[in-house]
Formats: sequence, C-alpha cells, structure tokens
Amino acid sequence: MARSPTIVIMEGDETGQELLEQAVRVLDPAVIGVDLQLQRFDLSLENRRATGNAVVTEAARAMRQAGFGVKAATITPEGRDDVGSPNRILREEVDGKVIIRTGRRIPGVTPVAGVFAPISVVRMAVEDAYGARQWREGEEGAPDEVAYRTEKVTRSTCRAVAMYAFRTARRMGAKVYGGPKWTVSPVYEGMLKEELDRAAALHPDVVYEPVLIDATYAGLISGAADAALVIPALNRDGDCLSDLVMPMFGSIAGAESILLAFDDDFNTQVAMAEAPHGTAPALQGKDIANPMAMILACAAVLHFASLKGYEDCDRVSRAIYESVLEATAHGVRTPDLGGHASTSEFTSEVLARVRTKIDVWASLGTTV
Repeated sequence: MARSPTIVIMEGDETGQELLEQAVRVLDPAVIGVDLQLQRFDLSLENRRATGNAVVTEAARAMRQAGFGVKAATITPEGRDDVGSPNRILREEVDGKVIIRTGRRIPGVTPVAGVFAPISVVRMAVEDAYGARQWREGEEGAPDEVAYRTEKVTRSTCRAVAMYAFRTARRMGAKVYGGPKWTVSPVYEGMLKEELDRAAALHPDVVYEPVLIDATYAGLISGAADAALVIPALNRDGDCLSDLVMPMFGSIAGAESILLAFDDDFNTQVAMAEAPHGTAPALQGKDIANPMAMILACAAVLHFASLKGYEDCDRVSRAIYESVLEATAHGVRTPDLGGHASTSEFTSEVLARVRTKIDVWASLGTTV
C-alpha cells in the first residue's frame, strides 16, 4: 500500500476560512483516491489571542514534522501589543526562506499588457523590511521628529532566493529577470545581486537578465514578459511585485503562494501553501469569493509531496491544476473573473472534473 502524507491544515478568519473549507473538499479520499491525513489547527484571531499564539507554534511544529501545510488567510491585528502576524511566526519556526507565487494565464480571461507566459516571483520569506527594528526620536508630531528603521538580509537567505530562482527557471524553461536596486544600495541590496550572479555562474544554461527593480516594474507592462520569467526579489519588493503580477493574469485569487524551507542543498523540507489574498471581510457569507488560489494551494502541496516520494500525489496534483483551469476555460468562473458561479459551484465543478480525470487515467492504466 502506498504511503500517505500528513498535511497540516491551518484554519483562518472570515472569507479566508470559508475558502479553506471549500478547498479541502478536493482532498477528500472519495474524490482523489488517496488517503491523506489532515491535521487541523485553529489559527483564527480569536484562538490566537486565547492561546497567546501557542497554537501557531504548535502548528509550525506539526508542519516541520509532516513537511506540508495548507493555510487559510488570517487577520493580522494592528495593535502593537496584540498577537501580530501568524505568518511571521510560521515562517520563522519552520525556517522558511523563500516564497514563490506564479502568475499564469487563466483560460478564457484576457491578461493585461498581452502577458501570456507564466511569471514566477521568488522572494525572501523573512528579513528585509518585514523584520526591521523601528523607532522614533524627537517630540511626537514636531517637524523635526525622526523615524528610523534598521533592516537586515543574510547571505543564506539571499543565496536561497537566488538558487531557487535559477532552479525554477531551469524547470520552467524561463529567464531569470529583474533584481534589487543594487546600484543605489550596493552593500545591502547588493548582497542579493552578488548571489544572483553566483547562481547564474552555476546555471549557465539559464538565461539571466539582471534589471533594477524599478525597471522590472516598467518591463512587466511594456513587453519584457513575452516569455516565461522568474523574478527574484527582496521581501517587500517581492510582496509588491506579486500583487502586480497576479492581477495581470485576471485576479489576485488566481494563483497560490508557497512558503519553502530547505536543507543545505536547497532541497525542500517544508512546503506551506496558501492564497495570496487576505480575509476579504466584505465577501464573507456571500458565497462569491474566488476559491482558485486555495484549491491550487492544495494542488501545490500535493506536488511537493510527490517530490518527497508520495508517488500517488503527483497525478492528483496534476488533476487538480488541470481541472481548475479547464473549469474556467469552459466558462465556470466567479464574479471577479466576469462569471456568475458561486464559490461552492466552482469548487463542485472542479471536484467533478478531478474525479473524472482520475477515473479515466485509471481505466487507461496510466497516471497522466
């Protein structure tokens, strides 16, 4: 009997939780024919407050052991003394180094600026602006009050971003494009550029076009994305780039976001997938939010499970990816993509297609 992986399911808030509940329908053994073990943790704001974030640490510990996780969108409260961001804790606890988000063409949806080839943003998961120490000096509200911020990046994180970017580009047949503002910041941002140059030397078969971050933005909407791209980035640069790239293909809810932790040879040890969007409180309870990103998050985790020796997960991952895109190609789309399908209707359509694919492949005696 084939081994079955354990996937840590991290529940969230508002529409994020509603989308998670729809997405995990695709992990039902009755649908995919694989007996997955799902381990749930309640990461809602209410429970994080009640446990003082202990539940987040417990989920991270479980994910380190299992190697795989799917997370719903969660609320990050604004109060300085509140529980803060669970994503930060999860990333630090599993030693996550890289977040990858891939914008891809959604069949039947016209992309912006004639962009049809995939674009993957590979960004730092830790450090940079999001790990900075901040403080102010001077009288509050006075003209001479000064705000300070000290940021850091480490060589190991820069190297992880660079190496994974080039490995991803090789797998996709893509070009590594972009980079930080190394001319203005040769010491700080220049460290990432040094690691990109180093990775380029180790991957001579991959096309490498280093471009300053501002020119990268301009290039994305003026023709540079006429072929598949992988864009390596600092933490905040990558966050902003992702929020540009995803809507270029139709919707920020059209692709998954994956946090990765590596061993010393940059082999994946932990993969946590989620939707790149937030909790969308305005859509809560309306059954109209787009579940694509959360469903694809499940598919992504199964792909990484297949790389760890869970062979049955590979065909299931492919079936989910194909079914999501085929559903949109046949006009089953949520309102953000110009359609009329509800969240649950879209998910049900995907499930039906996944079942059909797996049945057909089984009848043909093949996994693809």
